[in-house]
This record gives sequence, structure tokens and C-alpha cells, in this order.
Amino acid sequence: MRSYHHYLTIAAILLFLSSCGTRKFSKNNKKIEKEANKANNNNYKSYNTLSYIDEFKGVAIEEMNSAGIPASITLAQGILESGSGNSDLAKYANNHFGIKCTSEWKGKNYFRDDDQKNDCFRVYKDARESFRDHSEFLKRKRYSFLFQLDKNDYKSWAQGLKTAGYATNPRYPDLLINTIEKYQLYQYDQPESEKQKIAREDRVFSEINQNIPKEKAKFTPVETPPAGAKPILADGTYTVVKGDTLYNIAKRFNLTVDQLKMLNEMTTDAIKLGQTLKVK
Repeated sequence: MRSYHHYLTIAAILLFLSSCGTRKFSKNNKKIEKEANKANNNNYKSYNTLSYIDEFKGVAIEEMNSAGIPASITLAQGILESGSGNSDLAKYANNHFGIKCTSEWKGKNYFRDDDQKNDCFRVYKDARESFRDHSEFLKRKRYSFLFQLDKNDYKSWAQGLKTAGYATNPRYPDLLINTIEKYQLYQYDQPESEKQKIAREDRVFSEINQNIPKEKAKFTPVETPPAGAKPILADGTYTVVKGDTLYNIAKRFNLTVDQLKMLNEMTTDAIKLGQTLKVK
């Protein structure tokens, strides 16, 4: 029989390795933050939703005209994913859509808790690059039917993103549509002639077909959800597993932490293994 001290030694080694990993991620993030501070002279723009829209409507329109994704959809997703450009991920990593690292990603990384502790996210040189990568992320077989829609049909795009599995939150289309209509983002969407639509579809579907053979490497995140993670249940609840935080649960179901706490009448961020949470 193995001794008690033997198990203590193993536990100490595992704790040490975990601590080393955490220090490595922290050191990496500090380097990224230092570079971002230098590039911005320690003076970041503080956005509200209206100023965020004004800042990024131009690149959203560019991506719409190139790929066919309504500018309103891109802007609404950016608002929801980045907290109108004020999240640490947007601030330090220029990542406005929460796109994670994959095996083919050769750029810099930024780590933060999401589906699991210290998930790896892509770092972009600027926000424009993040918006472009968002378009590339959607050029996949599972989303291909969306590009047959008119590029000013934001309601069908919102429903289609949910159908394609972009988000697990059944309210995701409503969140997008409500954001679009509240801020009148549809004003940035532009119709296209049948000839323009055919030419755009031919170009985009050619790119999607080129992506298909390498989709697994290109789009599968390096990190996976916690072992034993349970899906949302039919009654709209989720069971907390090891590695979960209130933040990553909220993000997984496209809620804010405050919305999740309000759903569950919580006054603190504390959760425990096996706890059942309402997520819709």
C-alpha cells in the first residue's frame, strides 16, 4: 500500500506544475499588456456603445461588402462579445469577437478563463484585423447557407447563426436583433443587385470550399471545455463542473455575469461543484 507521504508528494508536484503553468500564462499576459500599453501610450479609448459603433462601422461595412455579412450583425456581435470594446481582450489583444487560438494560429496569444481556466485567445495587431478574422471564421461549411442570404437581411442572419450553432443561448438571435434595432445598426446595411449578389456568392463560396479540407485545424480551439462538462438541460439549467467560473459559464451561454447572477438570485460570484444554475 502506498504511503500517505507518497500521495502528499504527488499532490505537491501537481500543485507545483499547476502553479508554474499559471505563472507562465501570467507572464505572457503581462508582456502582451506591456506592448499594448506602449503602443497606446497608456491611453486607451473608453467606449460607450455609440462611440464604439462610430469607431468601427467603417470596417464592418467593408467586411459586409467583401463577404456579405450584414454590417449590423458584425457590429452587434462586437458590442456583445467585447462589451462595446471595453473588455480586457479587446483592450490588450484587439480581439473583439472572442476568437480562440487554433493549431494553425501563428500569432501571439492572450490567456483568460473561459470554457476552462487559461483558455488561449488570438492577439491581433489592431481591431481591424480582428474584424477581418471574424469574417474568415464564418467562412465555413456550417455557416455557408448564410452567405446565400441578402447582405441586409439581419433578422435571417441572426436566426441563422443560432441554427448553425454559433451560440448555445436560445436568446442569441433576440440579443442580436434587439441590439441592432436599439442602435439602428440596420442603417449601415446595404442592398445589392442580383448581379452583385451572384458575384459575391461565387467569390465567398470559392473561399469556403478552399477552407473545407483544413477546417479542423483552422477552426478547432486548442483548448477544450472542462472534462465532464454537461450540456444545457432541457429545463434550461446547467450543472457546475470542475474548472467552471461564473464568467466562463455566462460567456458559454451568451449572458453577462450580472444576467446570470440575476437569473439565479445570486449576490456573489461564488459557485460550487454540482451546483445547478439557470441559464435561460
